[in-house]
Order: sequence, then structure tokens, then C-alpha cells
Amino acid sequence: MKTIIAFAGSNSKTSINKELAKYAASLVDGVEVNVLDLNDFELPLYGMDHELSHGIPENAQIFLDLIKSTDGIVLSLAEHNGTYATVFKNLFDWMSRIDGKLWSDKPMLLMATSPGARGGSTGLEIAKGRFGYMGGNIVGSFNLPSFGDNFSDGKIINEELNKELLEEVKQLEESL
Repeated sequence: MKTIIAFAGSNSKTSINKELAKYAASLVDGVEVNVLDLNDFELPLYGMDHELSHGIPENAQIFLDLIKSTDGIVLSLAEHNGTYATVFKNLFDWMSRIDGKLWSDKPMLLMATSPGARGGSTGLEIAKGRFGYMGGNIVGSFNLPSFGDNFSDGKIINEELNKELLEEVKQLEESL
């Protein structure tokens, strides 16, 4: 059976992006889903001096190994000040020191959500522009605006937005 990993680019214990990632992953047929939490992969703040003094942290290698061993990725990015969250950027930076093509060409459904009407779209667009240079194979993308109005009881309640997500999930399924 194929496997996918699902996670949020957030370390919030009540992450709405993790809820979206879990929901989207549950829609992928015929796969085993491994939901990851960035809180389980604590890392020091990336810096060249730290790397030279201490090397690459084990958690960066563990997370990268999870990416390399999966068949697909569902990632929903939290947006902080118009870009992805620091905790995600830090993990991304550490992994890129191990392998510049860290996404390993794994099919990826890339998403974002926020409480606001733009739904994390700025950070999502930045990631879509950047990940391809890092081995990203983005086969689908989805932005959920106004999370509190459109998501309830573990699912998207707006039929039109849910239909859009299902189309993107289908792209991931066909790429696995």
C-alpha cells in the first residue's frame, strides 16, 4: 500500500492548517496516512555557526528520511506576516543543508488556510514559487479562506470549496 505524510507548517497545538492537512489526506483513496506534528521535531534556530559547531540536528535528518520514504505529501502552510511560519522555514533550512532537493520529487498537495479572507494565499504563492527549486513536485494546490466560516467538525462545509479540494486531491491520487 502506498503511504503519504500529512503535516502543517505550524507548531500550534490547535493548528487549523493541521486540521486541513488531516482532512485532505483522509480524502486520498488507497493510501496509508502518517500525520506528522512539527512539535515532535524540535530544532535549534538554523545558523551557519551552529551547524559548524554542532553539525546537522538528528530531527532534521529524521524528517527528511520521512519525506524520502513516503509516496506523497500533503502540506498545509500557516502564514505569518506574509510568508510561511518560522518553525517550518527553520525545518526547511536544516533539511536543505542535507539535501538541496529535499522534497525528492514526491507528489505534493500544497495548501494553506487562515482565519482571514485571503486564507494564507501569500505564503502559499511564495512556497509554490520556491519549492520547485528544492525538488518539489506540486501536483495540486488549494487555499481555504476564512477557516472558521468554511470548516467545521473536521471537514470543509462549503460545498464549492470542498469540490475544489476534491479536484486537487484527485491530482495527487493520480500522481502516486
